[in-house]
Amino acid sequence: MQILLVEDDLSLADGLQLALKQAGITVNHVAKGSEAIHVVQTFPPDIVILDLGLPDMDGLKIIEKLRKQKITIPILVLTARSSIEDKVSGLDSGADDYLAKPFDMPELLARIRVLERRISSTSMSNDILIGPVSLNTSNMQVKINNEPILFSKTEYVLLKSLMQNAGRIQTRDNLESTLYSWGEEVSSNALEVHIHNLRKKTGSDFIKTVRGVGYTVQKT
Repeated sequence: MQILLVEDDLSLADGLQLALKQAGITVNHVAKGSEAIHVVQTFPPDIVILDLGLPDMDGLKIIEKLRKQKITIPILVLTARSSIEDKVSGLDSGADDYLAKPFDMPELLARIRVLERRISSTSMSNDILIGPVSLNTSNMQVKINNEPILFSKTEYVLLKSLMQNAGRIQTRDNLESTLYSWGEEVSSNALEVHIHNLRKKTGSDFIKTVRGVGYTVQKT
């Protein structure tokens, strides 16, 4: 899953990016509303986390503009505006959720999981089960034949993306955008190495290669 964080407080943005990455989420960051609109229009993320008090435009205007363009990406407002009136205005503008600052990170992660379940094509629960592999998106635990198996965070994120999109081919570009943030240096064979490591744990036939296109996990 890839999140676009729109936040002009750089120290808060840095802390959020670190915490989200530790939770297995790929995060890209912009500090202005105009940049956010451009990114959503050209490189749409899975979820937008949006501050309202941006230097160039109000966050509510951003939401309204995106919704008028029929862009339905989930938007989670994260702002210091905490009155009931502010929350109502945010939700009425088209936001999917509203969380006031200060906030607890576990609550933010829980709200992100709720939005992720809404856009997941595989399951509306925390558990995704395909063949012998079970993946829990809440505690990041993977079991194979009901036995817990240790996965690195990168392996977990890659496996989750493939399982959530079971039955569909994931291109190399799609998978790399899920794993890595903008500007992050990636070796040319990094994805292949992670796929190889996953196959050693899940079984050689669990992840299929579609030559010249990408990879897929078949629904069962």
